[in-house]
Amino acid sequence: MGLVAQARSVVAYASRGRPPWLLAMRPYYVTTPIYYVNAKPHIGHSYTTVICDVLARFHRLEGRPVHFLTGTDEHGQKIERAAAERGLAPIELADQVVAEFRSLWERLAISPDDFIRTTEPRHRVGVEAIVRRIAAADDLYVGLHEGWYCTSCELFYTEKELGETRECPIHASELEWRSEENVFFRLSKYQQPLLDWYESHPGFVKPESRFNEVKRFVEGGLRDLSVSRAGLEWGIPFPDHEGQTIYVWLDALTNYISALGFGHEPPGDELWHRFWANDEADVIQVIGKDILRFHTVYWPAFLLSAGLPLPTTLWVHGWWLKDEQKVSKSRGNVVRLDGLIEQFGADPVRYFLLRDMVFGQDGTFSDEAFIERYNSDLANGLGNTVSRLVTLSRRAFGGRTPPGDCDDNPLMRQAAEAVEKYLQAMDACQFERALRALSGLVGETNQYLVEREPWKLIQQEEKRDSLSRILWNGLEAMRLVASALLPVMPGVGAAVLAAVGAERPESWDDLAWGGLGVDRELPESAALFPRIDKEKYLESIAASETDVEEEKDPMISIDKFFEVELKVATVVEAEPVPKSEKLLQLTVDLGDEQRTVVAGIAKQYEVADLVGRQVVVVANLQPATLMGIESQGMVLAASDEGKPVLLHPDSQVPDGTRVR
Repeated sequence: MGLVAQARSVVAYASRGRPPWLLAMRPYYVTTPIYYVNAKPHIGHSYTTVICDVLARFHRLEGRPVHFLTGTDEHGQKIERAAAERGLAPIELADQVVAEFRSLWERLAISPDDFIRTTEPRHRVGVEAIVRRIAAADDLYVGLHEGWYCTSCELFYTEKELGETRECPIHASELEWRSEENVFFRLSKYQQPLLDWYESHPGFVKPESRFNEVKRFVEGGLRDLSVSRAGLEWGIPFPDHEGQTIYVWLDALTNYISALGFGHEPPGDELWHRFWANDEADVIQVIGKDILRFHTVYWPAFLLSAGLPLPTTLWVHGWWLKDEQKVSKSRGNVVRLDGLIEQFGADPVRYFLLRDMVFGQDGTFSDEAFIERYNSDLANGLGNTVSRLVTLSRRAFGGRTPPGDCDDNPLMRQAAEAVEKYLQAMDACQFERALRALSGLVGETNQYLVEREPWKLIQQEEKRDSLSRILWNGLEAMRLVASALLPVMPGVGAAVLAAVGAERPESWDDLAWGGLGVDRELPESAALFPRIDKEKYLESIAASETDVEEEKDPMISIDKFFEVELKVATVVEAEPVPKSEKLLQLTVDLGDEQRTVVAGIAKQYEVADLVGRQVVVVANLQPATLMGIESQGMVLAASDEGKPVLLHPDSQVPDGTRVR
């Protein structure tokens, strides 16, 4: 690295405390938890994986060797049962879901260096190797295991953890009592070693609130942990214990090192020695708070027992909520991002996920929030600013960038401050702060243009030098914003760089002011972010709920059917929803109560024809807010070539009657 570039870099990284030539020598290994194939990919999975992809892209631009891992957890009783219900072999079910994960990651522009499946032979080698190491440490024994068991968590819960309920605290599902002989791990032996590790590694779990939660749990006392299951065929057989299968969490957690070649002889373990068994490597694991205990207590205890290195840092994020509840399949409030990606592209979705959740805290998803963020930050902010600068520059300088640059102006100083905030925040996984800094620079650039009114200078020849400096400064600020956006929005970042006539940065050294060339061709570009009409978009979503059936398994049990409360109700009031052509606000009488329901039927039904009419309502549907109105259920309608046809009983029945 030349002295000039090095000096630039020292300025850019000064407050980060790590000179770039040292960083460039430190391998960076970032992992997501591998995803359970009995769950369809949704916003929670996407958020974690996007974070890891952003971190990988960010550190690659630092010049560091980076290895980014994700994958799927494919063993366990839940998968075995789910496959049997569908008439499939477990591996067939796994293959189907893995294809969905891979497809979504591709559409979200996620670029892992490796994708591991726990059904792969290389993984089994690693699992068997760590089990043998734990056995050699005399940390395994056979005993009777009894307790309340959650199949979804693959975990036993204590009476203390459950309180008066018999429901899983994570999935709100009913638990079952189990008693069987298993292989146990001497977790209690590692209570003090874990506390000592936490004390000597204060950055092991972040944010600090989660670390404190972990320490309190361990200080409360650890019980030995069952690490096998009896009578389970779908899993890795437990070495030297016939009839026992390795507990899915001991199996699944080992993916982080089996993917690197742990358990293999050289040269198959080259990645292991470079990215994990290396004091210079940063090993970063990003997880959701619902799997905190597995990763911060069980996983390090397994590694300590096996005499293996521990990760550097476990970053723990919160839950995405919808209707004030965690997004999950079991609660039926899963948010899938396919529609948003298809309509607006991957980059705005990635931007929203990182901009609208404070990392470590819970975030709330809504279509309204996505549209507002898209319009404010991207369409009205970045898109309009770039468009204005490019249009003015092309018009003033014959389709080229301005002929003169500028190295002393207020925008330059504001840009330096924004870049510094961005780098600091990205290092600390404070993604919303990093993006806020960039959005702030876009706003400062707009204000800079408003104050100087370059559009008034185009026809004034004597002001040509001033015009050149003003527009060059604005374009240079947008070059810096676009460069910094590359980890979050790789497609948009590249498009903005091309639009302003700039090249892709080779490293973060290029965030120094002055990188935009002068008198270069400035291509004509299309609008980056067409503004979304919020009312029309939300209206289309509401209307589609009437005639788009949510994806379901091909067959359901009678018990599943009876979980849905279908009731007959009478429409007592009906009125159009303001600013909507398709929605009606209905008040329906369910016998013992009246509710408000929003339905996308305005084009097919007159208000006067609905009052007094009986309809069928889904009575136990989670409330949803549509066009500012809380809808407390849904009326059932058939779809006849896209037109809703209301369902109703063929003779009058009492309101509130169940449909069976």
